[in-house]
Amino acid sequence: MVLKWLDDTLDDFRILIGSVGYRLEFFTCEQLRDYLQDNNKDIDIVAFANEHIDFLKSEQQNREPYSRTFRNIRNSLTDYFGRSQISINEIHSNMLYSYERFLKSPRTQIRINQFGNKVTTQEKGLSKGGLHAHMRDLRTLFNEAKRRYNNDELGIFRIKHYPFTRYKVGSPPASKSRSFDVEQVIIIRDTQVPKDSRIELARDLFMLSFYLCGTNAVDFYHATSANVINGRFEYKRSKTQGRRQDEAFISIKIVDEAKPLLEKYLGKLNTRYGAYDYLDYALYKGMKGLREITNLEELTLYWARHTFGTLARNDCRMSVDDIGEALNHIDNGHSTTDIYLAKDWGIVDDVQFQVITLIKHCEPNTIKFFNLNPIDSRKSMRVVTA
Repeated sequence: MVLKWLDDTLDDFRILIGSVGYRLEFFTCEQLRDYLQDNNKDIDIVAFANEHIDFLKSEQQNREPYSRTFRNIRNSLTDYFGRSQISINEIHSNMLYSYERFLKSPRTQIRINQFGNKVTTQEKGLSKGGLHAHMRDLRTLFNEAKRRYNNDELGIFRIKHYPFTRYKVGSPPASKSRSFDVEQVIIIRDTQVPKDSRIELARDLFMLSFYLCGTNAVDFYHATSANVINGRFEYKRSKTQGRRQDEAFISIKIVDEAKPLLEKYLGKLNTRYGAYDYLDYALYKGMKGLREITNLEELTLYWARHTFGTLARNDCRMSVDDIGEALNHIDNGHSTTDIYLAKDWGIVDDVQFQVITLIKHCEPNTIKFFNLNPIDSRKSMRVVTA
C-alpha cells in the first residue's frame, strides 16, 4: 500500500516536472520543491490577506495605515461569505457582482474591540466613491496574490483566473470637496465637549492636525518628545515613508496654537491605546459625536488636512508647489530637480503662517447650545450659529 502510494506520488511529480519543459533549468532546488508541493494546493485569500497585512506592518515596510485597507477587505469578505476560510477560486466575476450588491446594502456588522468583546453596529451601504475604493483595493489584493503565487518566467500559474477582466472596477466618481471654510474650523475649535471624552480627542486632534499642516493621526500616535527639536515638530510621514528617497521627512514649526495640544497628547497616545487601530476606533467614535454636536455631517480627521490645503490655495493664494511642500506630498513633476535642491522649511512656515493668520483674523460665530434637560444635553449638545 505504501509503495503504491509512493509510486503514484512519484508519477505525479514526473508529470509535473515534464510539464515544465525547458524552463526546468531555471528553477532553483527550493523553487522546484515548492512547485511540486504546492502546485495543486488551494490558496486561501483570507490567509494571504493576513500575511500581506503583516508584511505591510513590518518594520521593513512601516506602512501600518495602508495595511488597514486590506484588513477592511478581509473583514468584509468574511462578512459576505460567513466564514474565515475562502478559496481564491471563489473570487470570480459573478461573485463580485453579488458582493457589490452586498456592499451597497445596509447590514449588521460584528467586530472585536480592544477589550476582546464583540461590538455590533448597523452600517450603511457604501457610497459610489466608497464602493469604487473598496473594489479597487480588492483588485490590488488579488493582484498581489497573483504576484506571489504565479511566475510567468517559470510557467507557474497557481491562480489561473482573473475576475477583473469581466468585472470592471471603472474610474472613480468625481469627488466633492472635503474641506471646511474658516467659520466652520472656528466652530470645531470652539465647540464645548465633554472633558476627557472621545469627542474631545477628536476635536483636539483635528485642530492639532490643522495647525501642523495636516499631520495624520498615525504620526501623532508614534510621536515622542524626540520629535520636538528646536521648537519644531519633525517626523517621517508614515503613509509614504517607505516609498520616498527622503523617507517623507518634514519639519513643521510648533505654533502657539499647537503647543498646548501637542503637550497634551505627545507621547501619551501610544500608551493610552495599545495599538494604532484602537486610537483609530476611538477617533471614529469621537468624530461621530463631534458631527452631532457641530452639525458638520461629513467631519473626519482627514478633513483637517484637506481644509488646510484648500484654505492655503483658495483663500491665501499660496502656490500649489508650496502647499505640496507643506503637506509633505511627492512632487513627481520635479523629482529630478529636487535632487539638487536642499529643503527650505521656511516655505512650509510661510504656508502655515498664512493659513493660521486667516483663522486669527476671522471673528468666530457665536455658538449656542440647546439644553432640553441635563441628560439630553450631554447626549446631543447640538449647536447653531448666530
